[in-house]
Amino acid sequence: MNYYMVLTYGIIVVILVIAELFYFKIADHYNIIDKPNERSSHSTIVLRGGGVIFAFSMIVWAVLMALRGIEITRYMPFLCGLLLIAGVSFWDDVHSLPDSVRLVVQFMATALMFWSIAQGSDLLTGLPWYILVALGVVALIVFVGATDVINFMDGINGITAGYALAVLVPLSLLNRSVSFIEESYLIVAILGMLVFSFFNFRPKGKAKCFAGDVGSIGIAFIMLFAIGSLIAQTADVTWMAFLLVYGVDGCCTILHRIMLHENLGEAHRKHAYQLMANELGISHVVVSLIYMALQLAISLAMVYLVPDTALAHWAYLIAVGLALALAYVVFMKKYYHLHEEWLALQKK
Repeated sequence: MNYYMVLTYGIIVVILVIAELFYFKIADHYNIIDKPNERSSHSTIVLRGGGVIFAFSMIVWAVLMALRGIEITRYMPFLCGLLLIAGVSFWDDVHSLPDSVRLVVQFMATALMFWSIAQGSDLLTGLPWYILVALGVVALIVFVGATDVINFMDGINGITAGYALAVLVPLSLLNRSVSFIEESYLIVAILGMLVFSFFNFRPKGKAKCFAGDVGSIGIAFIMLFAIGSLIAQTADVTWMAFLLVYGVDGCCTILHRIMLHENLGEAHRKHAYQLMANELGISHVVVSLIYMALQLAISLAMVYLVPDTALAHWAYLIAVGLALALAYVVFMKKYYHLHEEWLALQKK
């Protein structure tokens, strides 16, 4: 990286900090806040929607590309999808929208993302149309589901920021050898996350802002575009291991709630990280660092230690996934009774 690029990224950081502080003024003026309730892991009123910086960072990145004379036509559908999904998610942060509206927008935005991914993959463009349609339908369902899981996991200070860094940094390192996406895309996304972390990655009660749906869904969209581009470039879906920790926690929690005959649309505090932060009283920062460290270790091992063969990748993905699922079950068997006691107190 030359001096010019270092200076450029430094300027971008300054722009993002100013943009975030400006948003705080807007959020404060229009009372865009997150009030705690019985399902919350926080106890004080905090500004909501600070994660708007993630979508804004991609706008800044696109401008940077244009100024450098780099062709970004391939990325335009993705950027349109990001602005669409971020805009609707921000509106949902301010005025709650029906689930059906948000779901339709998620599918539309993800379809735009796939348009960009397909443009950058010779492998996909060479496939028959009916195979592309079939793959697209499956991928749409998986990616929209992954977006929602990442959104559900955004419940304590620092967890979204820390986890996103644990995904984006290994992707950036892998990109040096595989070259599946513009390098500056990942760097600017990381810079946006670091700026947000300065205001959010703090102990309970100390965060200046929360990401909000605009942030958690926005960063999910940004990460999934990079992972989708990697999968399309390598024809290897096991790179979804970059989201394995969230995926196991989210899916196991959904299965647990189904076993309890709960309405999946209702808010809850049953994720493993929520029990750690609430019932066990572990610091938000510590819990977030645990999730970050776990995913970072899994991702870096996938990049540097696992042999680059389909068999090795699948064996690694299945083995680590089963290990995480087992750890989840053991954890819940040992500590879930504390949550049941909390629920009983809420009913009194």
